[in-house]
Amino acid sequence: MHLVDQIKSKARSSTQTVVLPESYDDRMIQAAEQITKDGLAKVVLLGEATTLEAKAGVLGVSLAGVELVDPKSAAQLDTYIAELVKLREKKGLTAEQARETLTADDNLFFAAMMVRKGDAGGMVAGAFNTTGGVLRAAFQVVGTAPGMNTVSSVFLMVTKNPDFGENGVICFADCAVNPNPNAQALAEIAVSTASSCKRFLGVDARVAMLSFSTKGSAKHQDCNKVLEALQIAKELDPELQIDGELQLDAALLSKVGDKKAPGSAVAGKANTLIFPDLDAGNIGYKLVERVAGAEAVGPIIQGLAKPVNDLSRGCSVDDIVAVSAITAVQAQG
Repeated sequence: MHLVDQIKSKARSSTQTVVLPESYDDRMIQAAEQITKDGLAKVVLLGEATTLEAKAGVLGVSLAGVELVDPKSAAQLDTYIAELVKLREKKGLTAEQARETLTADDNLFFAAMMVRKGDAGGMVAGAFNTTGGVLRAAFQVVGTAPGMNTVSSVFLMVTKNPDFGENGVICFADCAVNPNPNAQALAEIAVSTASSCKRFLGVDARVAMLSFSTKGSAKHQDCNKVLEALQIAKELDPELQIDGELQLDAALLSKVGDKKAPGSAVAGKANTLIFPDLDAGNIGYKLVERVAGAEAVGPIIQGLAKPVNDLSRGCSVDDIVAVSAITAVQAQG
């Protein structure tokens, strides 16, 4: 079974609620119908009901089973306003400003507040709005997970070689969010990605902290950052299988790993790769995708207290459906 199909099957096993704020994008309305029909999640679509139903009619879409909520007249609006004022009191946010934010036409902050308050298990956006806009609402309203200060991303790379990673699937992080993480952030990315590996692949992570050096073969401040991150990650999660610093071949190829890092529980069999910065991560996943023909599932946002995921503005309806299934699985905990 393909990885995305496995994720969809898991989503169906314990139905969660996913909110789609961008109802002003036709793809979101079409995706809401498909998610509901496929039983992947209970969908909340934000917008004025009459307008959405008319739009669905034009598109030939049924919104049966989809909950329609208008932020401007929602029963929970006053509660949300009070919560946002409390969250942003140090910034001097007034109730009127909170109302304007929560009833803004993009619906992003209202959706994020639904997630914060437990009225939705997760949020999917970005078909229309920028990544910055989606993550701003997530940072300010949902916040980071306990013990974490770093929000990051993971790609599930489905390769054509079953000998790599976990039956050919490897977790890559961070490839989309943090340009130059310090050692603390890099360690938090490693711990978050290990959790994502367990959640989506169903196995314990074997985490390789990547570098251009293996076990001191080179000396440089960049290598030192990776080594420091390794120690912090071990403190954050003493049970974590993690090693570094490792070059990519030492992380993935047993012959190289055995030679360069003998005795390592990770070298040569890593299923989770932590890149030292965004340059390496972004270039790395695109090389594997474009040159090696791997499929990149993601980016999946991690490190938040509750799931919010960002889409590419060029996404398809199928992409929205898949990311909603991923979000539903994250919401299962």
